[in-house]
Amino acid sequence: MKNNVLMVAILLFAILGFQSCSDETEKLEKTSRLQLKLVDAPGDYQEVNVEIIDVLYNSTEDEGGWTSLTPEDFTPIEVDLTELIAGNELLLSDVIIPSGMLKQIRLVLGDNNTLVIEGEAEVIDLDTPSAQQSGLKLKINTELIPGYSYTFILDWDVQKSIVKAGNSGKYNLKPVIRVNADVNSGSIFGQVVAKPIMSNGTNEPIPLEGAVVRVITMSGDDITGTETDDNGDFIIQGLDPGDYKIKIEHNNYIGYESDIINVFVGKATDAGTIELLVPVF
Repeated sequence: MKNNVLMVAILLFAILGFQSCSDETEKLEKTSRLQLKLVDAPGDYQEVNVEIIDVLYNSTEDEGGWTSLTPEDFTPIEVDLTELIAGNELLLSDVIIPSGMLKQIRLVLGDNNTLVIEGEAEVIDLDTPSAQQSGLKLKINTELIPGYSYTFILDWDVQKSIVKAGNSGKYNLKPVIRVNADVNSGSIFGQVVAKPIMSNGTNEPIPLEGAVVRVITMSGDDITGTETDDNGDFIIQGLDPGDYKIKIEHNNYIGYESDIINVFVGKATDAGTIELLVPVF
């Protein structure tokens, strides 16, 4: 009798285990992993604080087809965009969704969006009328294959996104975001150094923080950019494959323009260590 009970139990566990494996396989056959990462192209601001209250996606062109990527207990994300430089990024979403065509994503902003201008202490409210009502739509138009993971880089251009409202002293936030799939793009990284302007006992170059690094196409179009961190490092992600140049500027040093830099899909191109020079008067 005991042996019969044992055999039934083993058989039951085997069936449940098979069912579990079958369910997992079926899930993989119908779903894909979606990651959204936010990075920043720099602007002339000390802080740009935004509140993201929801992230949605749409597999159709139908306005009724939006689905939230955030859980029910989601806490709004408050982030200073100026900190998303030199490889720092904000993971907005990492979820499993049904495979198929992904048409659009949407960022919905809250009311707590502020600006601090470089060299000033005042915190200025940013008006975001369109984003508050319906959210910022971003075109994706990518087919998600079952069982695969997809990462999209959302490059928020702060300088283009903030608009001063005449002489009123008010500022509007009209987000300008460039989107590219990590799987279809490459990146450029490097380090910026300079010899100290004031003598510090050594003539060796030191890492240069706060240098603005811009990516320029061969036709002269300004694509995106970032700033160097306290180690002088920078990385610019989500670039279409092709030929580019980088331009580097810092208030105290002579500007720099590189030779042609080749960007390849899935690869990080090393721009090397770049030394900026002090102007000679």
